[in-house]
Amino acid sequence: MLKKTLIILNGFIHDFAAGIWLASIVTIAVLHDAHLAHPNVVDVLNHLERLFFWNSVAAMVVIFATGAGRTFTYMDNWYGEDAERIRRRMLIVKHLVLFACFGAGYLWIWGKVFHG
Repeated sequence: MLKKTLIILNGFIHDFAAGIWLASIVTIAVLHDAHLAHPNVVDVLNHLERLFFWNSVAAMVVIFATGAGRTFTYMDNWYGEDAERIRRRMLIVKHLVLFACFGAGYLWIWGKVFHG
Protein backbone atom coordinates (compact mmCIF):
# COMPACT_ATOMS: atom_id res chain seq x y z
CA MET A 1 0.00 0.00 0.00
CA LEU A 2 2.84 2.42 0.83
CA LYS A 3 4.41 1.84 -2.61
CA LYS A 4 1.15 2.73 -4.40
CA THR A 5 0.74 5.81 -2.21
CA LEU A 6 4.26 6.97 -3.10
CA ILE A 7 3.59 6.37 -6.80
CA ILE A 8 0.44 8.51 -6.61
CA LEU A 9 2.27 11.21 -4.61
CA ASN A 10 5.04 11.24 -7.22
CA GLY A 11 2.45 11.85 -9.94
CA PHE A 12 0.84 14.68 -7.98
CA ILE A 13 4.22 16.32 -7.37
CA HIS A 14 5.05 15.96 -11.08
CA ASP A 15 1.82 17.66 -12.14
CA PHE A 16 2.10 20.36 -9.45
CA ALA A 17 5.67 21.19 -10.49
CA ALA A 18 4.52 21.48 -14.11
CA GLY A 19 1.90 24.01 -13.02
CA ILE A 20 4.50 25.95 -11.04
CA TRP A 21 6.81 25.98 -14.07
CA LEU A 22 4.14 27.36 -16.38
CA ALA A 23 2.92 29.91 -13.82
CA SER A 24 6.51 31.08 -13.29
CA ILE A 25 7.10 31.59 -17.02
CA VAL A 26 3.87 33.56 -17.42
CA THR A 27 4.61 35.60 -14.27
CA ILE A 28 8.03 36.57 -15.64
CA ALA A 29 6.38 37.85 -18.82
CA VAL A 30 3.82 39.86 -16.81
CA LEU A 31 6.52 41.29 -14.54
CA HIS A 32 8.61 42.25 -17.55
CA ASP A 33 5.69 44.11 -19.11
CA ALA A 34 5.22 45.98 -15.81
CA HIS A 35 8.94 46.61 -15.71
CA LEU A 36 8.77 48.31 -19.13
CA ALA A 37 5.71 50.36 -18.15
CA HIS A 38 7.05 51.47 -14.72
CA PRO A 39 10.78 52.16 -14.90
CA ASN A 40 10.77 53.55 -11.35
CA VAL A 41 10.42 50.02 -9.92
CA VAL A 42 12.86 48.26 -12.27
CA ASP A 43 15.20 47.07 -9.51
CA VAL A 44 12.41 45.33 -7.62
CA LEU A 45 10.92 43.79 -10.76
CA ASN A 46 14.35 42.60 -11.99
CA HIS A 47 14.83 40.84 -8.66
CA LEU A 48 11.37 39.22 -8.92
CA GLU A 49 11.99 38.13 -12.52
CA ARG A 50 15.18 36.37 -11.48
CA LEU A 51 13.49 34.81 -8.45
CA PHE A 52 10.72 33.37 -10.63
CA PHE A 53 13.28 32.24 -13.23
CA TRP A 54 15.27 30.20 -10.72
CA ASN A 55 12.05 28.84 -9.20
CA SER A 56 11.05 27.69 -12.68
CA VAL A 57 14.42 25.93 -13.06
CA ALA A 58 13.86 24.18 -9.72
CA ALA A 59 10.36 23.17 -10.86
CA MET A 60 11.82 21.80 -14.10
CA VAL A 61 14.31 19.68 -12.15
CA VAL A 62 11.43 18.31 -10.04
CA ILE A 63 9.42 17.62 -13.22
CA PHE A 64 12.29 15.65 -14.74
CA ALA A 65 13.03 13.74 -11.53
CA THR A 66 9.41 12.79 -10.88
CA GLY A 67 8.90 12.05 -14.57
CA ALA A 68 11.80 9.61 -14.38
CA GLY A 69 10.10 8.11 -11.33
CA ARG A 70 6.92 7.70 -13.33
CA THR A 71 8.86 5.82 -15.99
CA PHE A 72 9.89 3.18 -13.47
CA THR A 73 6.47 2.88 -11.85
CA TYR A 74 4.43 2.71 -15.05
CA MET A 75 1.60 0.18 -14.89
CA ASP A 76 1.86 -2.03 -17.96
CA ASN A 77 -1.29 -2.85 -19.93
CA TRP A 78 -3.58 -0.95 -17.59
CA TYR A 79 -6.07 -0.16 -20.37
CA GLY A 80 -5.49 -3.28 -22.44
CA GLU A 81 -2.75 -4.06 -24.93
CA ASP A 82 -4.11 -2.10 -27.91
CA ALA A 83 -5.02 0.97 -25.90
CA GLU A 84 -1.62 0.91 -24.15
CA ARG A 85 0.20 0.89 -27.48
CA ILE A 86 -1.71 4.03 -28.54
CA ARG A 87 -1.26 5.59 -25.11
CA ARG A 88 2.52 5.08 -25.25
CA ARG A 89 2.73 6.71 -28.68
CA MET A 90 0.65 9.61 -27.41
CA LEU A 91 2.91 9.95 -24.36
CA ILE A 92 5.98 10.12 -26.60
CA VAL A 93 4.38 12.83 -28.74
CA LYS A 94 3.24 14.71 -25.61
CA HIS A 95 6.74 14.68 -24.15
CA LEU A 96 8.32 15.82 -27.41
CA VAL A 97 5.88 18.74 -27.47
CA LEU A 98 6.57 19.50 -23.80
CA PHE A 99 10.36 19.46 -24.30
CA ALA A 100 9.83 21.93 -27.15
CA CYS A 101 7.67 24.04 -24.80
CA PHE A 102 10.43 24.03 -22.16
CA GLY A 103 12.91 25.24 -24.74
CA ALA A 104 10.57 27.82 -26.24
CA GLY A 105 9.57 29.05 -22.79
CA TYR A 106 13.16 29.64 -21.77
CA LEU A 107 14.03 31.25 -25.09
CA TRP A 108 11.05 33.56 -24.63
CA ILE A 109 11.89 34.67 -21.09
CA TRP A 110 15.71 34.56 -21.12
CA GLY A 111 16.02 38.07 -22.58
CA LYS A 112 13.32 39.34 -20.25
CA VAL A 113 15.15 38.10 -17.15
CA PHE A 114 18.78 38.61 -18.14
CA HIS A 115 18.59 41.83 -20.13
CA GLY A 116 21.37 44.38 -20.33
